[in-house]
Amino acid sequence: MRENPYNQAMTLVETLAKTTADAGRELLRRAGVPQDKAGHNATGLIPICPLHPEHLTAIKKHMLSLTTHDRYLRFGYPATDEQVERYVDELKFERDDIYGIFNRNLDIVAMAHLAIIREPNRTSLAEFGVSVQSYARGRGYGGRLFERAVMHARNEKIELMYIHALSENAPMIRIAKNAGATVERDGSETEAYLRLPKRDLDSRVTELLVDQFAKANYSIKEDAKRFWSFLSDVQEIRNAVREGRHQSAE
Repeated sequence: MRENPYNQAMTLVETLAKTTADAGRELLRRAGVPQDKAGHNATGLIPICPLHPEHLTAIKKHMLSLTTHDRYLRFGYPATDEQVERYVDELKFERDDIYGIFNRNLDIVAMAHLAIIREPNRTSLAEFGVSVQSYARGRGYGGRLFERAVMHARNEKIELMYIHALSENAPMIRIAKNAGATVERDGSETEAYLRLPKRDLDSRVTELLVDQFAKANYSIKEDAKRFWSFLSDVQEIRNAVREGRHQSAE
């Protein structure tokens, strides 16, 4: 019996995804990245994609879908839709760096914003902010995004990573403490500082490999999404044809 083309295609997609993940883990291992620091969770390596202006629609969708409490933790106040949209519209991709974790539908489930601050005769600084969809909490996404941001900031010769958060934002403060940052609490607000080591060949090669893995993973998800859309269109056409035949028979 001939195998269903749909099943064949999905098997190919799954094989490509597994191959990409395995290759990514092996490349990171060769680069000397500890496995517990390489962005793992229970399901394996987490692809973290650099975001660009073409991702603005996905970014806005992610930010607007945050709950009131999540917005409060992210911005320090319960931002309205208008304030969230203004924040997205004013993102400076030419200066800052933004990273996202996508699900299979290419929706952003977690996002980090690394705001770069460079001033003459002053220590170069990068401020880190993160948002995670409520249903995606507990998967370590915030920590993995922080590690990715640190990697990039280090390679960009940033000397100090800075986090400003509400004191009640326990996950963010825990991320900073686990990274070895100096944490200072002042009432309802907490600040954390992490001095970064100088970049080296390993840090630059590792970032290149991580980016390539993320791009490959995103491309696979794009292809899979297009395939699902194609199948849906084909099914609609089939249903329309069957309905037309049924009506003609009557």
